[in-house]
Amino acid sequence: MLENTAATSIGGSLTSHQRIAAGLTAALLGMFMLFGVGFAHSDVVHNTAHDTRHAFTFPCH
Repeated sequence: MLENTAATSIGGSLTSHQRIAAGLTAALLGMFMLFGVGFAHSDVVHNTAHDTRHAFTFPCH
């Protein structure tokens, strides 16, 4: 029984409700990211990218 549960949670078949929920979640997250960056001021986006690069220890200048 444990093997079946592990296989289903890793890559097994999903129900239609789970697929719809995953698709809607991905769409909402994508729209939030697109419009959030699209309507943000360019200096806010630049500073966020700059801070993220430093957080991952990538040199940027």
